[in-house]
Amino acid sequence: MVVTASISGVLKTILMLLGAMVVLKYLGQLMIAKRNIAEQSRFREEQDEIQKQKAYFERNKGKISILRNATPGNVNDVDYEEIN
Repeated sequence: MVVTASISGVLKTILMLLGAMVVLKYLGQLMIAKRNIAEQSRFREEQDEIQKQKAYFERNKGKISILRNATPGNVNDVDYEEIN
């Protein structure tokens, strides 16, 4: 069995391979951009949460809060010492 290849068939195959490579490269770039945007959004949310916590702690610095319905895991007991 003799198989012959035509020049037009080889060129079509090469063009299809190049087209597939270009499409895959483009899709890869889109996926990288999407991941970077999601990571940036998550980072901003974390930074906002940190800023909110800092503001809350600064606002309540030195204040005492009494917990009414506290579970044993949420209570911090503090040792005291008598002053002469």
